[in-house]
Amino acid sequence: MDRRKAMKVAAGAIAAGGAGLLTLTTAFKPEKQPLPEPHNLEYNPAESSWKYFHLDPSATAQLAYDRYSEGSCMYATIFSVVSQLADKFGEPFASFPIHMFKYGHGGIGGFGSVCGALNGAAALIGLLITDKSVQDRMITDLFQWYEKEPLPKFSPAKPSVDHAPVKSISNSVLCHASNTNWCKESGFHVNSNERKERCRRLTGDMAQKVTASLNDIFTNTYVTNTHSNEDVNTCVACHGTEGKLKNTSVKMSCNSCHSESIGHKIFGDVHYKFMKD
Repeated sequence: MDRRKAMKVAAGAIAAGGAGLLTLTTAFKPEKQPLPEPHNLEYNPAESSWKYFHLDPSATAQLAYDRYSEGSCMYATIFSVVSQLADKFGEPFASFPIHMFKYGHGGIGGFGSVCGALNGAAALIGLLITDKSVQDRMITDLFQWYEKEPLPKFSPAKPSVDHAPVKSISNSVLCHASNTNWCKESGFHVNSNERKERCRRLTGDMAQKVTASLNDIFTNTYVTNTHSNEDVNTCVACHGTEGKLKNTSVKMSCNSCHSESIGHKIFGDVHYKFMKD
C-alpha cells in the first residue's frame, strides 16, 4: 500500500472511531436536572423593626458611587440603602454600624474572594428579608446576574475619573477573577485609576440592582430564576448532590476556575456510567 492510500485508511479509521466515541459518550451522559422556570417569588414579611420603603434605584446607585471613596464597594453598597432608610425611619437604621462593612473591600480585606459589592447586596437582603429561603433565592438571582451581565453600566453624574470603563463579563463572583477579566478586556493594570473607576461604577450597578430587587419583593412583583446558569447545571449532574460523585455543592459558575480537560470531555461520561452509585 502506498503512502497516500495508507493516509486515507488511517483518516477513515480515526473518523469512524471518533463518531463511535461521540455516540458512546452521548448515550452515557448523566441526566441533567431541568433548569427552574422563572416565576413570581412570594414573600410574606414578618413583623420586624427593619422596615423598608420604595427607593429610587438610580438615586441609590449615585449615592453608592459618591460614598465609594469612604470605604470602598461593600461599605458604599450598604450605605446607599441603610442611610436612606435611616432618613425615613430613624432607628434602628440611624445607629446601624455601617462602618463595619469597610472590611469587604477587595474581596474581603483585599483577599480577592467574593466581590464586596455583591457581599454588601447580600447583606442588605439578609437584613431586610426574614425568610431564609427567600433570601437564598434572591441572592442566587443577584449573583448569577453579576456573573453574566456586561458591567459596569452605571454612568455617574460627576465622574471621579475622566474615563468611561469598557464593559466586561466577569464569569465569576470573585473579586480577583472579575477584576482580571476586566483588565484583560480593557488593557489597564489592576492598580490603575481606570480599574478603580470601574469598580466604583460597578458598585453603583449593584446598589441599583439590589434596590430594584427589594422594591419588587416588597410589592409582590419579584420574578425569580431569570438568570439560571446552564453550565453549572451540566457540572452538578455528576458532581452535585443528585449525581454519583456528590463532591461539591455550588451555584456559582464552575468554569471561571475549572477548565474541562480533553480526557474529561471524551471519557468522563463513560466513566460516570460505570461508577457505583
